Amino acid sequence: MSSGATPSSNPVEYIQHHLHNLQFPMESHGFWVVNIDTLFFSCLLAGLIMWLSWKIGKSLSIDKPSALQNVIEAVVEFVDTQVKEIFPSRNPLIGPLALTIFVWVFLMNAMDLIPVDLLPSIALFLGIPYLKVVPTTDLATTFGLSLSVFVLIIYYNIKIKGPIGYLKMFLFHPFGKWLMPVNFVMTLIEEIAKPVSLGLRLFGNMFAGELLFLLIALLSFAWYVLPVQVLFGSLWAIFHILVITLQAFIFMLLTIVYLGMAHTDEH
Repeated sequence: MSSGATPSSNPVEYIQHHLHNLQFPMESHGFWVVNIDTLFFSCLLAGLIMWLSWKIGKSLSIDKPSALQNVIEAVVEFVDTQVKEIFPSRNPLIGPLALTIFVWVFLMNAMDLIPVDLLPSIALFLGIPYLKVVPTTDLATTFGLSLSVFVLIIYYNIKIKGPIGYLKMFLFHPFGKWLMPVNFVMTLIEEIAKPVSLGLRLFGNMFAGELLFLLIALLSFAWYVLPVQVLFGSLWAIFHILVITLQAFIFMLLTIVYLGMAHTDEH
């Protein structure tokens, strides 16, 4: 996108610019292309989580908790309640994993609430041609998260059921031993659908939300439309707070459910 392009002068170029990642190598396609902006903001938010955790842990107070401590305690209690109600057994990894997923995905989603032109304009001023600031609008992020969960699902299935028990799940579920080929295909599809649905659901909702913000930005073709643009943008931002929270919650909840299924002897 040229530095002079605006929503009103070239809407198509404007949207394409905002949906393009800063990549290495530049203007390349393929599996080994690295989306630098996605990695930067994902790691930045992960670092923010670690720093806040360290800061709050260092200054914990029972008598006079800070406002931030109260918020974190409420989030921890909320996630802990979900794990206790859904997860069928005890595993010290599940609680921290669920908390990390919920907070990290929420913060990545929340980047969508930053005005769409703010950071890309600053980046363009600094000579950076592209900047996509919402990591969860990148399929690489959502599928990276979902595939990580999928690896844990396979690991715990094998650990709890054993290799033979895991294989039996594919051969004898759901129709019994007389339809093993059908069972294998159906169970394989069911298992593959878990990471695919996790990744696509988060990506689709966040991409649609980002696109709607861009469409609202396209209303700025005249000064007299500014109040309408501000109104629509504010209303969508308020509603989008619910969307970004719900998507983080769903991703966390399904992770707990899938790992809970892996911890049961029966499929």
